Amino acid sequence: MEYRNEISYAAIRRLPKYYRHLCNLRKAGIRQISSKELSFEIGVTSSQVRNDFAYFGGEGLPGIGYNVDLLKNKINEFLKSDNTLNMIIIGAGYLGHALAANKNLEKKGFKVIGIFDPYDQFTGREIKGIEIMKMDCLPLFIKRQHVDIAAITILSAHADEIIKDMISLGVKGIWNFSPVEVKNTDKVMIENSHLDDSLMVLGYNLKNK
Repeated sequence: MEYRNEISYAAIRRLPKYYRHLCNLRKAGIRQISSKELSFEIGVTSSQVRNDFAYFGGEGLPGIGYNVDLLKNKINEFLKSDNTLNMIIIGAGYLGHALAANKNLEKKGFKVIGIFDPYDQFTGREIKGIEIMKMDCLPLFIKRQHVDIAAITILSAHADEIIKDMISLGVKGIWNFSPVEVKNTDKVMIENSHLDDSLMVLGYNLKNK
């Protein structure tokens, strides 16, 4: 697939929202949708929708709009890595367990190959056939296995040191659910996903509705 120009970071963050909405439309049996309808659902202008899709050739037809299946597949092709990305999970509590058990991860190109936890109470148990290991097993594991992403689900200040360890061990991508805010560097890409932040915003909006 040929791309027209450099896509903005803001547009990249919108693409999963488009994709999720298109999947729901497909399930509802809807085959076509206009940029105006998409703009209403995503919260951007119609022209912004058209600009976002033009980058990878997602062009609609005048008076008809976009083919839902075609557009969904184009977004998936654009976002999905050419190869499956191997992921480890640090933290086997409720959140880590939920991630490891998420069947959609592998469908989208992310394979969980290891689960680690600093507390002995979890080690030795299994999630989806993967044994939970102690943290001191990590360096050798990463040395022997190709690890692309580390998902940090430990919700404590100790996550800061763990993230530093992951970077020093050569992990190139961090999916960070901890309360620690981490910035991208030339060595690692970070995606911060702070669940508490979203909940606080929801609470504020409810209070001030």
